[in-house]
Amino acid sequence: MYTMMQTCKETNLTYQTLKFYCNEGLVPNVKRDKNNRRIFDEHDVAWIKSLSCLKNCGMSIKDMKKYLNLCLQGTSTIHERKQILNQKRKELLEQIKNLESSIQYIDHKQQFYDDVLSGKKPYVSNLIPSQD
Repeated sequence: MYTMMQTCKETNLTYQTLKFYCNEGLVPNVKRDKNNRRIFDEHDVAWIKSLSCLKNCGMSIKDMKKYLNLCLQGTSTIHERKQILNQKRKELLEQIKNLESSIQYIDHKQQFYDDVLSGKKPYVSNLIPSQD
């Protein structure tokens, strides 16, 4: 069994975030020790890591609750859960595409600036009118 602090360390969550997830009902069946403090088992820790992944994917608390409720219903909701994850995957791939495009722009600009600084190219700006 893990304490709140041990679970935070294990899942890389802050104490406040873990407490929030528990209070929001995102960690079902939270157990308590004799002093009424939350304790977690291996299954809880694995689920909390899943919550972190879902959050990192951009899933809202509302959507995480929906996903949790589907999980709690068992195998009958696997197709719906797969659809949710597939949609999230598509969104992430689009974000990756946009990030790669941004990286290409930055690389291009860095090369342009290097060429200007080394004298290989004259400085041309889209913001400053040329003095022709």
